[in-house]
Amino acid sequence: MFNFTSHLLFMFIVSVLSQVIAVQTVFADIYKYVDEEGVIHITNVPTEANANYVLILKERRPIFNINNDKGQYDHLIAKAAAKYHIDEALIKAVIKAESNFNHKAVSKAGARGLMQLMPATASSMNVHDSFHPENNINGGVKYLRYLLDLFKGNLPLALAAYNAGENAVLRFNSIPPYEETQNYVHKVLQYLNRYNATN
Repeated sequence: MFNFTSHLLFMFIVSVLSQVIAVQTVFADIYKYVDEEGVIHITNVPTEANANYVLILKERRPIFNINNDKGQYDHLIAKAAAKYHIDEALIKAVIKAESNFNHKAVSKAGARGLMQLMPATASSMNVHDSFHPENNINGGVKYLRYLLDLFKGNLPLALAAYNAGENAVLRFNSIPPYEETQNYVHKVLQYLNRYNATN
C-alpha cells in the first residue's frame, strides 16, 4: 500500500511539474531521488553527492540560431570586452546561453538580465539595475574576468563557476558533476565556436 501510494504521489508531482513547465516555457531537466527515510526529492539541480538521481523530465533545448541575434547590444559588448580584456564572442556566447539576449529575463533562482546576474553577484559588481543592458553586461563581464583570473585562464572552469558558483568548482577542483553545469559549459563553448566562425 505504501509503495502504491508513493507511486501515485510521485506520478501526481511529475504531472504537475510537466504542466507548470509547459505553461511557463521553463527549460530544465528534472531529477528525483529517494533518501534513506523513503522521502522523494525532486530538483532541477542535483547537488547531493551520494544521492542516486534519476532523470524524470528532459529539458526541451532550444535550437541555436545566431541569425536571431539582432546585434543591438554589440556596442555595449565591445565596450565591456575592451575594458576587461575579454573576447567579444565569449561575451555573446554567455549572453546567448544565459538569456538569449532578453534583457528582461528572470530565472527561477532570481538571476536577472542579459547575463543573468544573481542579486548578490550584481551587488558585488556594483550593478544597481540588472535590467539595464549596459550595467548588466558590464557587471557580468567584470564577474567573468574575475572568474578567469581566479581559475588562471581556464575557460571551462570559469564558465562552470559562472553557472554553479566558484565554491562548487573549488570544492571539486573541476567542473562540478551537475548535468546542468556540464551542459552549460558545453553550450557556451559551442556558441563561442559558432560566433568565432561567423567573424
